[in-house]
Amino acid sequence: MEDHMNKKRIVIALGGNALGDTLPEQMAAVKITSKAIADLIEEGHEVVVSHGNGPQVGMINNAMAALSRENPNQPNTPLSVCVAMSQAYIGYDLQNALREELRNRGHYDIPVVTMVTQVRVNPDDPAFENPSKPIGHFMTKEQADISAEKYGYIMKEDAGRGYRRVVASPRPIEIVESDAIRTLVESGNIVIAGGGGGIPVTLQGNHLKGASAVIDKDFASCLMAQELDADYLIILTAVEKVAINFGKPDVKWLSEITVDEAKKYMDEGHFAPGSMLPKVQAAVQFASSKPGRTALITLLEKAKDGIEGKTGTIIRQ
Repeated sequence: MEDHMNKKRIVIALGGNALGDTLPEQMAAVKITSKAIADLIEEGHEVVVSHGNGPQVGMINNAMAALSRENPNQPNTPLSVCVAMSQAYIGYDLQNALREELRNRGHYDIPVVTMVTQVRVNPDDPAFENPSKPIGHFMTKEQADISAEKYGYIMKEDAGRGYRRVVASPRPIEIVESDAIRTLVESGNIVIAGGGGGIPVTLQGNHLKGASAVIDKDFASCLMAQELDADYLIILTAVEKVAINFGKPDVKWLSEITVDEAKKYMDEGHFAPGSMLPKVQAAVQFASSKPGRTALITLLEKAKDGIEGKTGTIIRQ
């Protein structure tokens, strides 16, 4: 492999569309995903991969809830444990597919590892006062009342479709394993870390206590990129570029914008809160954290072109 002078340290945040929704879909999706990641590795870059876990953590949560209903001796599984399970399951599929893809290209000396990653949040984060992130399956009013009473869940009615559990989405403040991740990267490993936004924990003395929360994976990836002193944060999504006036006749696709321009567009309400807004917020946070840091938002298949400046939305200071 060529050792380019312009070798970059890159954190890639994979969107849900990179992983599929079911076990067979995920296995198929990670094969495609691995090709895009391997393209960047072949360019000589250091790569850390993070990912979401929306469908997977819901699936695990539902399975564990079914187990506790069937067996009264099985207490309910905390959400933090479900996130840990999803990290390992997704990591296993990803590292397996990526190792195979690299070997198919003749690279036998690049280890791929998954780091079970804890991410510290502030127990006083205002998000805990206003849980808003829906998780798990829809329930009737009766089922929701039982869950609230039995497990202390906070249940909310969801647009006439039934009741769902909602949890907090606090901001990440520390990637607990960042030193270990950095050591692995520096010794030539491809690292998969911070899956699903990380396992949310709060610090109590020396004890890290699992929190009933989910952390936004784009914010966690941004923090991880900062702590690893990465050059690039690539947020992969379902569109090739970010747009203003999206879905309108005067739609404008953005190729390169400054942090200030991005902030202006956010203030004007161009980006949807549940989808594009957190991606742009995370990109802006990373790009403004230190001179020379670049954020890129694009399609999975276009990651390499994006790094070469051929497509995607680039955000710089």
